[in-house]
Amino acid sequence: MAKTLTMLRLTTTLSVVVLLLLALHSQRAASYEESEDEDEEYVLDSVFTNSTVRRSRFLASSVKKIKKGTSCDAKTNPYVCNGVSANKGSSLLYCCKKHCRDVRGDRNNCGVCGRKCGLGERCCGGVCTNVLWSTANCGKCNKRCPDGVRCEYGYCGYA
Repeated sequence: MAKTLTMLRLTTTLSVVVLLLLALHSQRAASYEESEDEDEEYVLDSVFTNSTVRRSRFLASSVKKIKKGTSCDAKTNPYVCNGVSANKGSSLLYCCKKHCRDVRGDRNNCGVCGRKCGLGERCCGGVCTNVLWSTANCGKCNKRCPDGVRCEYGYCGYA
């Protein structure tokens, strides 16, 4: 009877510890979720790179920024978000499901339209990367841990 009671206490204690660890882990992992700011604008590197489409001087001179999530249609308007480079080469805009998306940084369109990154992953340069353990992308893209230091749960910690 005493042995059963001890095992029950041990199991209960272990369950509580596991639940606390899971709660802590999910809280830390959730803190890496970057907010989708629809007010963000992409600054185009060159205005309308597709030379086969005829445009007016007014239109060519007025469009230098594209708002994140701008509606687009690759068939009727092929020069908006069709492989357009923006933000000094750090963004590559494509029309994904009729919305302009950066395939180098969008978790739901990473590298190509429709490729979703998994839990704990971010789209870093068009590649789904586990930012919880990557020393080159610790917690977010391009956050490098110092030499000899490893990334643990998105924080650079000493080995």
